[in-house]
Amino acid sequence: MATPFCAAACRLSVSPPAAAPCRARRGLVVAVRAEAGVGGINPSIRKEEEKVVDTVLAAELSKPLTPYCRCWRSGTFPLCDGSHVKHNKATGDNVGPLLVKK
Repeated sequence: MATPFCAAACRLSVSPPAAAPCRARRGLVVAVRAEAGVGGINPSIRKEEEKVVDTVLAAELSKPLTPYCRCWRSGTFPLCDGSHVKHNKATGDNVGPLLVKK
């Protein structure tokens, strides 16, 4: 099952665990695994870098609670700018920011 956001880039496979009890096979418990394909999940952020890595020292945060982007859509990446709201509406996803407390 692919969403409009990642139709060419990823596959989402949903299957019950092999040794799951009868209830799990009826769809009550499933294992979910998303696989990135050719396009990946990062649409445009620092594509010239081999791997995008950001390090932030918690002691240097200016706010007591700082939101960090996990949807890769933020215009202020690595900080969250709320772009996940539009992404979630378009794709049916439920991603939100990582909140770091000082």
